[in-house]
Amino acid sequence: MAPRSTSRNPDLVRGVGKFSRSQMYHKRGLWAIKAKNGGVFPHHDPKSAEAKPEVKAPKFYPADDVKKPLINKRKHKPTKLRASITPGTVLIVLAGRFKGKRVVFLKQLASGLLLVTGPFKINGVPLRRVNQSYVIATATKVEISGVNVEKFDDKYFSKESEKKKKKTEGEFFEADEEKKNALPQGKKDDQKSVDAVLIKSIEGVADLKTYLASRFSLKSGMKPHELVF
Repeated sequence: MAPRSTSRNPDLVRGVGKFSRSQMYHKRGLWAIKAKNGGVFPHHDPKSAEAKPEVKAPKFYPADDVKKPLINKRKHKPTKLRASITPGTVLIVLAGRFKGKRVVFLKQLASGLLLVTGPFKINGVPLRRVNQSYVIATATKVEISGVNVEKFDDKYFSKESEKKKKKTEGEFFEADEEKKNALPQGKKDDQKSVDAVLIKSIEGVADLKTYLASRFSLKSGMKPHELVF
């Protein structure tokens, strides 16, 4: 079966159309276009192309591909805090250096991380940031209304960049020893001021100090899915 022709003037034979030139003139409606424009076909002036400055190709090309930074088009969305985590809630840390320790939640930072403390004097956990994915919220709460945490933000915990200088062998080892125990006095004072208020609230509740000092761990026979914190 021959394919159906879609032309307005199909060929009778090769090179000879079914309709004449005058018939196609009326069939295509060209007479109406000409009559609408005063007996003349509309004429459109071609747009003058603006002269663009010629950009010469570089004489030499880099041997390696030049890496271009990717554009991040994602809009920052604030991390939603779990309903079970409120200021003063005692949390159990599940990962990291202080795994199993119980800490007191103070506030959520702009980055979405949680600001927590042991307090340091009770269980050795200083002021630090924790991801809420790695904590378990308990039903125990501590009164923290007297604690001032306005100065603590993500920038507070960022490490200060040090300028690299050439050191002798003796200075190199001395600097390593200083770094191990180096903690700004201002941060030590901040820790003491926060802990002082918290410890007063903790000591006012029976057995709360012992509870925070103990480390959480699973023992044989304990079923994690049946535990109530």
